[in-house]
Amino acid sequence: MSALSKSIANLDLNASSSDTVRALRECGCALLLPQQLQKACAVQLTELDALRSSWDQLPRDTYLLDGGRYRFRRHSCFVHELQGDSLQLVPHRAHWQPRDYNALHGGLERWFEPIETAVLDASAWSGLVRALGNLFAAVRTVPRWYVEAHQFRIDSAEGIGRPTPEGAHRDGVDYVAVILVKRSDVSGGETRVFDAQGPAGVRFTMTEPWTALLLDDAQVVHETTPIQKAGPQGVRDTLVLTFRADSFQAP
Repeated sequence: MSALSKSIANLDLNASSSDTVRALRECGCALLLPQQLQKACAVQLTELDALRSSWDQLPRDTYLLDGGRYRFRRHSCFVHELQGDSLQLVPHRAHWQPRDYNALHGGLERWFEPIETAVLDASAWSGLVRALGNLFAAVRTVPRWYVEAHQFRIDSAEGIGRPTPEGAHRDGVDYVAVILVKRSDVSGGETRVFDAQGPAGVRFTMTEPWTALLLDDAQVVHETTPIQKAGPQGVRDTLVLTFRADSFQAP
C-alpha cells in the first residue's frame, strides 16, 4: 500500500494534529473525520451546522463553459497573518486561475457573489479558517496565507452534476481543504487523489458532513466524479479553502 493510500485507510479518531502534519509532508494528503476536524480546529460541529443553511442561498455559477446549470457558488478572500493569528477580509475580487491549472476555466476573471456577512461574522467560520491555516503553517512555515473561500452547491436536478468539470487538477496554490457540508439524495461523487509524479492514488466517497480532505497542491492532483440524483433533493454542498503563501492568483 502506498503512503498516499495509508493516509486515507488508517483513520484514527485519536490522531493528533502532528499526525496530520506528518501525513501532509509524507504524501500530500490527509483525511479528517468530523470529530477529528472538531478536535484539530477547536470548533464545535454544532456551530458549523448553524452555517449550513447559507448554502441554500448560493447564486448560480454563470461561468460554466460546459453549458451546465448545476453549480451554485459564493467566493470571498482573506489574509491570514500567522503572527497574531488574525484573519482579515480583503476587498472583493475576482477568482482567477491560469490555464495550466484549470484547462476549462483558466484565464477567466470570474466574479462571484461574496459569502454572506452572517457567515463571515460567525466565530466558527473564523476559527475554522485560522485553525486550518495554522495547521498548514506547521507543514510549511510562512508569515501569512492568502486564502480564497468557495461555497459550492452541486445540483443534480437537471441530470448529472459535476463537482470538478475541469477534471483531475491542481489549483495553483500551496494547500487545499475540501470540506463536505451536505450530501443528500445523490449517487456518485467519489473523491480521487493521485500522486502528481506517479501512479499511486486513492479513491473514497465523503458522506458525513464536516469530513475534511487536506491536500498539498504540489504533491497531488484531485477530482470528484459526477453526481446523479437519487432522491428528492439531489445536492452535494462543499466548502473549499485554498491557502497560498505568495499572493492571490491574478492575471
